[in-house]
Amino acid sequence: MKLSYTVFLLLNFLSLYDCNDAAQGCMDKHRVMGILRQMEKFLKGQEIRFTEGLRIMKSKLTNLQNSVSKLPQADQSSSQSSCPPLVAPAHGRKFGSKYLVGHEVHFTCSQGYRMIGPGTRVCQENSTWSGVSVVCKDVSVCASNPCQNAGTCVEALNQYKCTCPHNWSGSQCQYQTQTAPPEWSVMNDPAFSRKPRCAKVDRAQQCSCDAGFHMSGTSDNSICQDVNECEVYKAERGGPLCGHACVNVPGSYHCSCPTGYKLLADARSCEDVDECLTQQHNCSRGTTCINTGGGFQCVNPECPSSHGNASYVKTSPFQCERNPCPMESRSCPFAAKTISYHYLSLPSNLRTPATLFRMATATAPGRPGPDSLRFGIAGGGDARSMFVMQRSDRQTGELILVQPLRGPQELSVEVEMSEYADRTFQAKHLARVNLLISPYEF
Repeated sequence: MKLSYTVFLLLNFLSLYDCNDAAQGCMDKHRVMGILRQMEKFLKGQEIRFTEGLRIMKSKLTNLQNSVSKLPQADQSSSQSSCPPLVAPAHGRKFGSKYLVGHEVHFTCSQGYRMIGPGTRVCQENSTWSGVSVVCKDVSVCASNPCQNAGTCVEALNQYKCTCPHNWSGSQCQYQTQTAPPEWSVMNDPAFSRKPRCAKVDRAQQCSCDAGFHMSGTSDNSICQDVNECEVYKAERGGPLCGHACVNVPGSYHCSCPTGYKLLADARSCEDVDECLTQQHNCSRGTTCINTGGGFQCVNPECPSSHGNASYVKTSPFQCERNPCPMESRSCPFAAKTISYHYLSLPSNLRTPATLFRMATATAPGRPGPDSLRFGIAGGGDARSMFVMQRSDRQTGELILVQPLRGPQELSVEVEMSEYADRTFQAKHLARVNLLISPYEF
């Protein structure tokens, strides 16, 4: 406003000075030049202040734009830090409920279905999932030929039925059809026969057998035959009498357990004998006794041999630690810092899913711990499909069995935990889990 008013006065002054005739009383030339120089200085000062004001205004505008650009937007923040939710496939299950970058989600299929696609998907930096969607495809229930003795398998919805040939019966045609006498009657063995107790009642002879026997023969020539309780109470007839084996004796029965197991107080259930705890083993010095279902093993795990400038020393019976890496080695720091060995004894056909092993990090007092952990299955060959590794909390990962295992067999699976600080790799820890599967389901 002040500058505009000054320009207005200057224009009026110039119009007034338009004087060619001295008689008109024109101003002195030197005085006019002095006024003009003052005007010029004033205009230059105004121009400098105007330019400085523009510079300050531009600087503030630039700072404001930078501040606004750094503010997180709701839609961009969520898309950069997480992936869209995943659902379990039809006829399958999903393990993992966190969808942040770097987290994994695992999938398994129900029994009778096979997986098409990756069993594990990872949330990537671009907020998309690795791999493709998982599909569980139906597997023919008759593909494993469950029917025995030339039986014919007939498929139904997620199940099958065996049509058995003549003289064979059972859900899988596994039993040969018995004719009279009944299959639960013990014949041709004098030790399993008794004479009946008979008495005349109202001129009629009444005979009876002791408990555990049944009457056989004609009314004139009857005999008490032992009832084989083990056959009467088979699984398809109401449930087995014994946890393992049923032994028929005259008039009764008793249960027995396999070698390495003992019969419990209920006289039907079996329990493993811990040979290591009861000192019933023959493990030599330098080895450790590991109890298994029905037996034991003497183990002495060895540290891996040196590879790529990485060497190990045994610090306990079940752990090895990496020696300090040479300064010039690039591969050594990426080798496992610790390797631990674990032995788990499991029954056959353990119900799944079952958590078998947990792996966590521990930080020394006064030292900052890793701000990120990554868990995974490093080795295990074909057996890897039977397990998934998922995070249970911020510092713990769980090895989960997702497929039933039938014994006797031994499996080994390697689980690794990697530590990161500011997204930079720090160290890796390896756990070798050895599963000792019993042939029995108890």
